[in-house]
Amino acid sequence: MSETSELAENTGTAGNVEGAPLKTALVAILGRPSSGKSTFLNTACQEPVSIVSPVPQTTRNAIRGIVNTSFGQLVFVDTPGYHVSDKKLNLRLRSVTEEQLSDADAILYIIDTTRAAGEEEKMNAALAEKYSARLVVALNKTDAPESDAAAARAFAAEALPDVPAERILEMSAREDRGINEVLKALYSIAPVAPALYTEDVYTDQNIAFRISEIIRGEAMNRLSEELPHCLYVRIEDLESRGPNGKIWVRAFLCVERDSQKGIVIGKGAAMIKEIRIASMEKIRDVFPFKVELDLQVKVDKNWRQHDNTLSRLISQ
Repeated sequence: MSETSELAENTGTAGNVEGAPLKTALVAILGRPSSGKSTFLNTACQEPVSIVSPVPQTTRNAIRGIVNTSFGQLVFVDTPGYHVSDKKLNLRLRSVTEEQLSDADAILYIIDTTRAAGEEEKMNAALAEKYSARLVVALNKTDAPESDAAAARAFAAEALPDVPAERILEMSAREDRGINEVLKALYSIAPVAPALYTEDVYTDQNIAFRISEIIRGEAMNRLSEELPHCLYVRIEDLESRGPNGKIWVRAFLCVERDSQKGIVIGKGAAMIKEIRIASMEKIRDVFPFKVELDLQVKVDKNWRQHDNTLSRLISQ
């Protein structure tokens, strides 16, 4: 049993003083791209809530994952990676992050210990410093051979002088190590409040959004480094069919140019078929009902410059 599942299974008894009021907090997750925010969220929730990909800037929305333990309920919001860019899409993503931080009861700032702190990390730390009173810092990827947790801790101590040492913690989200301590630190600053969701809920994403994210994740992990940023998924139809409640979905993988369409389809339609099959397998793992997927590729020319499209895709 993982340490996170052990804490979750003890809801109502272990780890909390008997009779103590339960706490609830909305927790925004901050960090530069590829720091492990989505991996942390999925591990903490013990379910696939957010896309995990080696491609930076994967998360485009404020994605919620819910953790219930003996201490109460933490509602995490996985925000887009906060980084330097003047492109319209990236400016929108930064605004999503800033909005979530201002509304959160607590903030989890994740630092990648395998990378030296540069200008991008300093920008994240400067943003986090505004919320020092409700901030927990997690030094992630400590399982990696190239991890330098001591350097990351020194950076955090210098950049965030008002955050006490007991709220700067080491963890490996991928290996599920140190996450319990991070959760407990967040509970220590969470307000006493009733739960926002029932205990059987681990995300508030609707079916269409979850399916579109699964498809996008499978596409991103199979395409070239630049192309994933040029695509989005549009669910055209979603309906229940048959007596067993089977869900039928028609979706489009949308790209910016005709040349990209050919890459996504692949020779003999091999790539789009692989993406569809992998998406179907993951969708069936996530949902308790059968899902049939019709997946096609469509060109939405220069969509990253269209305000209407960005507003539809990027939620806060």
